[in-house]
Amino acid sequence: MAGRERWAVHWAAGGRGVSRTAVGRSRDGGFVTAEAALALPVLVLFAMALVWALLAACAQIQCVDAARAGARAAARQDPPDAVLAMARRLAPDGARVTVNREGDLVHVVVAANPPGPDALSLDLSHEAVALAEETVGVRG
Repeated sequence: MAGRERWAVHWAAGGRGVSRTAVGRSRDGGFVTAEAALALPVLVLFAMALVWALLAACAQIQCVDAARAGARAAARQDPPDAVLAMARRLAPDGARVTVNREGDLVHVVVAANPPGPDALSLDLSHEAVALAEETVGVRG
């Protein structure tokens, strides 16, 4: 019943005169507008924070996948350029990839900047370690 008002009829004392008053009409109709004006920006900011967190989680998963793939490639004795290319292909855009070897172990570290503004700093990185294949089964 948008736009329509319901009326109640009240008889005055003594049976003379009729007064009509609106029923169901509240006096706080403007407060709903004010509450919505305050709540909508908060909801938009909350939704944007959720989207940013989702993008950051996706970038972290990409770092994990890239580090694992790079470590597997390095453990197979692939050429260093191929190892870096494999890790960079799976890593987020602009990620830094480092490959080190310490004894029998190969370390691959993938670090990336989080998506969004720089003010929201977050450390997105992962290190994967693999045993070099040429050392498997060798007794020292």
